[in-house]
Amino acid sequence: MQKIVTGLMILALLVVLSGCADMTPTQQRTLTGGAAGAAGGALIGAMAGNAGMGAAIGAGVGLAGGYLYGKHKESEQNAYQQGYQQGQMSR
Repeated sequence: MQKIVTGLMILALLVVLSGCADMTPTQQRTLTGGAAGAAGGALIGAMAGNAGMGAAIGAGVGLAGGYLYGKHKESEQNAYQQGYQQGQMSR
């Protein structure tokens, strides 16, 4: 029984990860943050007595964190590209 559950979890993970191919990096970071937050929240919630509530709170926090991190990385990339272009034009 445990082998079946493990196999199904691996299959579900592969399906979810293959769905990320057409996403922007910010969308991927947001999704990853939400999934990681939900998992962490469920673990903490299970210890506290309510795994569902912990997963919901963790997912919300993870989504927000992943989105903010993605936007930060976008702004870094944009600043780099802008500086690179200015450097190329000054040659």
